[in-house]
Amino acid sequence: MNIDITRLTKTYKGGVRAVDEVTLHIPTGMYGLLGSNGAGKTTLMRILTGLLKPTSGTVRVGGHDITTPGGRLAVQRTLGYLPQDLGVYPELTARRFLDYIALLKGIDRRAERRRRIAELLETVSLTDAADRRLKGFSGGMLRRVGIAQALLADPRLLVVDEPTTGLDPEERIRLRTLLSQLAGDRTVLLSTHILDDVAQTCRQVAVMDGGRLVFHGDIAGLVSYADRRVWTLTTTGPAPTTGRIVSVLPEGPAMRYRVVSATPPAADARPAVPTLEDGYLALMEAGASR
Repeated sequence: MNIDITRLTKTYKGGVRAVDEVTLHIPTGMYGLLGSNGAGKTTLMRILTGLLKPTSGTVRVGGHDITTPGGRLAVQRTLGYLPQDLGVYPELTARRFLDYIALLKGIDRRAERRRRIAELLETVSLTDAADRRLKGFSGGMLRRVGIAQALLADPRLLVVDEPTTGLDPEERIRLRTLLSQLAGDRTVLLSTHILDDVAQTCRQVAVMDGGRLVFHGDIAGLVSYADRRVWTLTTTGPAPTTGRIVSVLPEGPAMRYRVVSATPPAADARPAVPTLEDGYLALMEAGASR
């Protein structure tokens, strides 16, 4: 299911533009949306899910214009959404919670609900915990319950907002692997500020900064933004003052710095092969200088 966004703008009271003239094509498959907190990602997500009306511009999801009442209803019928903060009923078990959400989504036949819930509990590896109360679940388990509720209606579009924030490394890997497996013929839009989640799951990515779209393309294109802009410097002297320091590691009596900078941070600095993190930081540095 393709998403086509054209000159999308959302202006709040006081003239604050949370989304500013964004034009973007999102194809079927896994797609990453990167940006710092306050970049406009969540506002864009809420518009795509029909929870928020844009000030201007258009969004077509699978051919439906979500800025119209009819189009918004058509999209919401094929949509699964996992917000950053999913409200659950802690006294309910996972199975009963999913049954409740399935009823809200119009899955009225009891046998159909039972079958679908059993399938999804297996998909998210929670079958053994299905009859435990949610108040005893870990953060990662709750996120997997969130994925299950988003999938109840077998959506063609799955929107997930910061799904791995606060999770331990094992749960992060489990959740992002699950999302990758779910993509297939779906569009899975992953909004996050965690670069590694995008690096490990997405081929295509968009980057937002201050409400504007500052990059869109494949991962390699974002990495290449840091070509000839990444340096390593090992020194016993003061830290470099040019560019952005990415990492600092002790190396004997000296410190080894990794720096993103348009020019060498020191005469003896050596060029390094860029990573996604380097490309992202180089992009942000370029934006800060504009």
